[in-house]
Amino acid sequence: MVNEKVKIGYKNMSSLTQEQLNKSLWAAADDMRKSMSADDYKDYLLGLVFFKNLSDEILYEVVDLVENRKPESLDEAQRIFERYYLSEDKDLLEEEIRKKFGCFIKPESTFSHLAQEVENRTFMLSSLSQIFRDIEQSQGLFYEGLFEDFDINSKKLGKTAAEANKLISSVITQLADIDFHAYGHDALGDAYEYLISKFASESGKKAGEFYTPRAVSRLLARIVTDGQEHKNAFSVYDPTMGSGSLLLQVKNFIVDSPTLNLTNKIQYFGQEIKNQTYNLARMNMILHGVSSSQQHLRFGDTLGVDWPSDEPTTFDAVVMNPPYSQKYDASEGLLMDPRFASFGKLPPKSKADYAFLLHGFYHLKDSGTMAIVLPHGVLFRGSSEEAIRKKLLEEGKIYAVIGLPAGIFYSTSIPTCILVLKKNHTSRDVLFIDASKEFKKEGPRNFLLDEHLDKIFNAYKERKSIKKFSYLASLEEIQSQGFNLNIPRYVDTSEEEEEIDLEGVFTELLSIETDEKQLKSELNGFFKQLGLKNEI
Repeated sequence: MVNEKVKIGYKNMSSLTQEQLNKSLWAAADDMRKSMSADDYKDYLLGLVFFKNLSDEILYEVVDLVENRKPESLDEAQRIFERYYLSEDKDLLEEEIRKKFGCFIKPESTFSHLAQEVENRTFMLSSLSQIFRDIEQSQGLFYEGLFEDFDINSKKLGKTAAEANKLISSVITQLADIDFHAYGHDALGDAYEYLISKFASESGKKAGEFYTPRAVSRLLARIVTDGQEHKNAFSVYDPTMGSGSLLLQVKNFIVDSPTLNLTNKIQYFGQEIKNQTYNLARMNMILHGVSSSQQHLRFGDTLGVDWPSDEPTTFDAVVMNPPYSQKYDASEGLLMDPRFASFGKLPPKSKADYAFLLHGFYHLKDSGTMAIVLPHGVLFRGSSEEAIRKKLLEEGKIYAVIGLPAGIFYSTSIPTCILVLKKNHTSRDVLFIDASKEFKKEGPRNFLLDEHLDKIFNAYKERKSIKKFSYLASLEEIQSQGFNLNIPRYVDTSEEEEEIDLEGVFTELLSIETDEKQLKSELNGFFKQLGLKNEI
């Protein structure tokens, strides 16, 4: 295999641009792509990227503690670590590292050392597995089970242990020269998000389980932080968090004050039903520089058992992109659940859309904002969904409905909408925005650009009717529509037919008829000259 780092011409792998870093990390999976699906090899690549970042950070911290400076390279940091770990003060060093990172990696277990073993052909995959177990078993529960999906015994890595060893070695080699410490949390976090988006693109429908496109995440985060940008200890909750991308976007819209670093005080709460995706979200949080005191993530079934049930139970913002129209256990016992009890009816068991919505809304503060992505059916379907929708509208809880373009998600081509909900909206009017035409098409998918996001958000902020784009409807108007929220009932985007100039059409017909008579006369003259008796 041609080493990608040489092929793409990177001379200094510790000073790549964001785009080069993204591509270099993605290229590290080239060999795995030949034999695995994206849904399989993502766990191996993301696990190694996470481990290398942790290892590089520890190496730099060691040099800072020991020599009060930055090392010139990872190789130098590795040598200093190995030398100092033989001294009498190694226990003190280990204590300091554990205090900061919550775990300790020995010199012979760093990513840099493993890369040396690969180069010397002494690397054993079983050693990596043991390193991961040691990290997971560090004090506390912060890393517990984090590498569960990194299965070194999987036949997908190769039919034999030697083949698996060779495949993982190729990824280690590709990543070895990239100094992760050279990048801030934002750059490395963005690179990790880039990898997740690439996996989503290749995974198709499975992508819906773990990834919300960045543009949609940014729009939801912008909406729920609006008016709360300077709030101290802002709290955000995503009950179906996937990879955590919706949660993490919030930090981009909280504004630090001159005296307070508010982004470092955001409290992130999230729950995920799939263990593999839950671990992915945990890694994503850490790589984005979110401290352990800010993370409150849980592996569990959101609709099955309510969480959080201990303080805090309500949040400044709720963001959600739940699985669409999923079946759930709509047992009668849920009617006693405080999340649903006040509505008197449960959403149909074949469609959990409103169940997710009501769960999230229950955990919203009175002063907060919730934004949830759902299929358009929630706007007009009848039965119990209609009853729930009617109650929400009559109580003034639905603040805005935003129609999104079709084809912007990896997992479905159907058009979706954003429902924005508030608990303190007393006027009970609803803003409708039809953004279905706001996209740029690239191949089979459609993309929301910054200009589209700005247009949507500005209309949301202005909260007024804009011809063919938005409409502010009163509750009375919505009542007259039978509480149907289908966007075309309120926003007319149809193009007016061009008015026909009948007089002009008749004039043109007369001109054509005159030209036709003249042409026939000329043709008959030609026939006569040729001695032909035929006429037209």
